[in-house]
Amino acid sequence: MRFHHSIKKFASLLLAASFLGAQIAPVQAGMVGTAQVLAAEQGRMDRHRLASLLEREDLQHRLSALGVDVQDARNRVANLTDAEVARINQHITELPAGGDVLGVVVLIFIVFIITDAIGVTDIFPFVHPIK
Repeated sequence: MRFHHSIKKFASLLLAASFLGAQIAPVQAGMVGTAQVLAAEQGRMDRHRLASLLEREDLQHRLSALGVDVQDARNRVANLTDAEVARINQHITELPAGGDVLGVVVLIFIVFIITDAIGVTDIFPFVHPIK
């Protein structure tokens, strides 16, 4: 009987120890590098800059003339990757001083055509997605 009691005691201690071991899981934390923080902030600023361009009245009229809904353009800018936004902003900064609104509109129009062609959106009926 004493042997049976010892086995129960050992088993309960083993069970309690295993529960304690399961409760204390290792936690790992990593340092966030300055480069990562700066890249995220730069992406946010680039996206804000591009979105603020869409607030310009002359650009909105030109997009409407091309058959692009301004709200769709805003949604499209929100869905662009940081690399795409940076590329578009780089192209905009290379435009002549005084602003080439037509160049910006054509660039955004081309981005819309490309996203329609790869099947991400369906804005233009004349563009068929690649399968």
